[in-house]
Amino acid sequence: MLDKLDVMIGFHRQALNLREQRQQILAANIANSDTPNYQARDFDFKTELTKALDQHSVNHRPPVGLKVTAQQHMQIATPLANSPQALYRVPFQNSADGNTVDMDLERMAFMDNSIHYQGSLTFLGEQFKSLISVLQQG
Repeated sequence: MLDKLDVMIGFHRQALNLREQRQQILAANIANSDTPNYQARDFDFKTELTKALDQHSVNHRPPVGLKVTAQQHMQIATPLANSPQALYRVPFQNSADGNTVDMDLERMAFMDNSIHYQGSLTFLGEQFKSLISVLQQG
């Protein structure tokens, strides 16, 4: 049962983690739009999602991290989250101060990423509602 649940939400778990990391990168770009010589960054979501899904396939499940409060507790290492490879964005037009942030592009990418993030959350919420409904009907 838990394996099926992991398969059901595994894709969205990876997607949400990457969307959250991308949102932070895009927010940093927007926040530094007036910083001289700031280089705008982003990553290819599709490529990074493919890599994340390959690394955490159904057959290779990462170990669960445990909070240890006593020496006698089991010691299990938490998996390190792989950070996506952030690339520098090539500007469409050079600026006098060397900043490569294009606010129109950043706002569009930020909103697009937000919409996809919310869509994944909505989909997962509906999946969990369906699962709870099935479990309650017995």
